Amino acid sequence: MAMARFKLVFFVPTKDTRQVLDAFFKKVPEVAGRIGLYEQCAFITRGTGQFKPMEGANPTHGHVGQVESVQEDRVEVVISDKGSHNEIRKAVEELKAVHPYEEVAYDVYKLEDF
Repeated sequence: MAMARFKLVFFVPTKDTRQVLDAFFKKVPEVAGRIGLYEQCAFITRGTGQFKPMEGANPTHGHVGQVESVQEDRVEVVISDKGSHNEIRKAVEELKAVHPYEEVAYDVYKLEDF
């Protein structure tokens, strides 16, 4: 089966980015952030995230019922997958395990080679 590649994009409070990336790369070193002969590759951009926790939520920042804005980083990491999608699923599970948010905002994009 051909090696598939995905881009995992997630948002994390700026103060937690280094800790999350270190823990994430430690959990899935064989598949996350490898580009050629480089490892732990990521692209990070800064921005402002907004959310309003609803009743029953346990927010890391802010309070239930109030709009909150947090300085966050958008992190982009390439994930290699053997084609079964097991590796990308594991990467997302590990991201959720090391991320400080109760609900992790993330996107997965399938990449094509040209």
